[in-house]
Amino acid sequence: MKKKLVVLTGAGISAESGLKTFRDSDGLWEGYEVTEVATPRAWAKNPKLVLDFYNMRRENVRDAQPNAAHYGLAELEQLFDVHIVTQNIDDLHERAGSTNVLHLHGEIFKMRSEQDESLVYEIKGDINLGDKAEDGAQLRPHIVWFEEPVPLIEEAARIVRHADIFAIIGTSLVVYPAAGLVNYAPYAIPKYIVDKKVPYTSSVLNLTVIEQPATTGVQELKALLSK
Repeated sequence: MKKKLVVLTGAGISAESGLKTFRDSDGLWEGYEVTEVATPRAWAKNPKLVLDFYNMRRENVRDAQPNAAHYGLAELEQLFDVHIVTQNIDDLHERAGSTNVLHLHGEIFKMRSEQDESLVYEIKGDINLGDKAEDGAQLRPHIVWFEEPVPLIEEAARIVRHADIFAIIGTSLVVYPAAGLVNYAPYAIPKYIVDKKVPYTSSVLNLTVIEQPATTGVQELKALLSK
């Protein structure tokens, strides 16, 4: 029986595919303040701006390709029962071949009714003002915005709680509640963190630090796990 490897991934794993990280050096997200485009207040104030922003991001993700880190995690399914919990809204894990991916913060290629969260649809092109769900409500990106609850956090915590090995790749561990998932990993299991700038993690026991970008760091992680 394969050991259960749970991997928490963040923006750093997709950065090397050309997708900008949430916290770039200028403090903006692709030129926008977060409060302008990624909160319920922004949606209420200017839904067209929010739709345009996510339409642009959807186009960026369509043009991006999985990198060696995405492929490396998919290849680990040959050795482990791999479960990926990602903070990313792109589909690069799936395109690389990973089969168990939980998207904590939603998915860029899905949209939903602004009234009924259960009415979710696939979307590859743009969402426009006036596009309606079957309940008659405006369609919005199927994204968990700041100031909104994270519906899948309990399922993610359950997955982490049952890990035999836990790895963190490309996340600054500052966005909650996702950052708190490390606290659900069993006390005694081996843990790994891969990041070009490893965040403060003194409270995490049995931790191996790989201070590298995701593409090379995942290759080192694979080598360590394959021993």
